[in-house]
Amino acid sequence: MGRLIAVVLFIALMVPAGLLVRAWSLAAGRRAVAGAAVGFVTPTSAGAAELARQAVHGRRVRQLGLVLGVLAVVISIVLFAEASVFLWVPALAAGLLLGVLLAEAGRPRPRWAPSSPARRPRRGDQVSPWLLWTMRGAVAGEVLTAVLLADDLGTPATVMAVAVPLLAWLLAEIALLRILLRPIPAEGADVPVDEAQRTWTAHLVVAAASTLALLPVGSLLLGAGLGLGGRVAGAGAGLVPVAMVAGGFSALSAGLAVAVFLLTWLRPVRDTSRALAG
Repeated sequence: MGRLIAVVLFIALMVPAGLLVRAWSLAAGRRAVAGAAVGFVTPTSAGAAELARQAVHGRRVRQLGLVLGVLAVVISIVLFAEASVFLWVPALAAGLLLGVLLAEAGRPRPRWAPSSPARRPRRGDQVSPWLLWTMRGAVAGEVLTAVLLADDLGTPATVMAVAVPLLAWLLAEIALLRILLRPIPAEGADVPVDEAQRTWTAHLVVAAASTLALLPVGSLLLGAGLGLGGRVAGAGAGLVPVAMVAGGFSALSAGLAVAVFLLTWLRPVRDTSRALAG
């Protein structure tokens, strides 16, 4: 009976990962609609210039993210010496994702004329609230897990495990607030461009922050669950490692799935109206 309960518990804890993948697949449909809307109108000269400008900005800042990743690798070598070899790939990935967040949080304001009186979209028009709150919950869970496992991790690892997700969450919230407060453009032909850029930014920052929270918390839970093993005793105590391992697998699989969706959002918004006309 105990094994059956453990299997059921493992499956139950994997369900949230499946739900999150389903939500991101629906978000991919929203991206397709927003991108297609840009192709059905001819943006003004200001709108066309804005598309090119934002694409260049995103590419440059993401290159800065690569530099941050290399710097993170160097820092890990200084802090953890030979043990840092296992941290090189995560450190590089964290730098790249922080570059994505910096690019979206620091996007220059569009140069087109805003609507008068100012009109702004709703949050639900940009990103699903479920994805948004999943990001916030994942960050909170990662920070809490790192604090609870601080004795096993050590001070340097705990500081990094707490600081990186919190920084990612802060940058994501800044980017989300900026696109929420920005007025829509006055020219109707530029409205689809603006909506697509808001949709891209919202999903990029939510995906990047979610990945930077889900993958670390999954690794921490998985490692702690495997290490706990036979050290717990008492009725039902065997379920604790199972729950931690299942939670770790669930968070890791969800984080990897979100990272795959994130890669599809990195392509900048493009004007396909000429291609459709031709």
